[in-house]
Amino acid sequence: MSLEKVTTLDALVARRPGWKAAGQTVALANGVFDLLHVGHLRYLQGARALADVLLVAVNSDASTRALKGPGRPVIPAAERLELLAGLACTTFVFPFEGADVRAVLRALRPELHVKGTDYTPDTIPERDELAAWGGRAVVAGDPKDHSTTELLGRTGR
Repeated sequence: MSLEKVTTLDALVARRPGWKAAGQTVALANGVFDLLHVGHLRYLQGARALADVLLVAVNSDASTRALKGPGRPVIPAAERLELLAGLACTTFVFPFEGADVRAVLRALRPELHVKGTDYTPDTIPERDELAAWGGRAVVAGDPKDHSTTELLGRTGR
């Protein structure tokens, strides 16, 4: 069942009009999600609590290396997608390329773009993009007490 939640941006763009017609609120969350931890779970659960549909954009392996360095990701994208698809709070998960999700936001036009608590609504880089269609940048999750980088540091990686 959970692998059915792994999809593509194009497939989600095709489904978007149906969610809009049904009056459903769509939220987009994004990240690397390397070494899934409780902070990730709480962020995604918080995002889902704000919307009817939670779409999760996952950085590809190449974009993860560009953002995090040559030793990352630890877990390949296909496995990260599968793990996230297994969470009850996610509706669909999909990979994306690039350093930010502006192109994804423009394609999907979600009502909400949800980031973790290491941001405020005013510091979310894509917030201006959302204004073009009346979307909002919001924050969800618990305080930023967990990180993959910290976990890797504990293991000497």
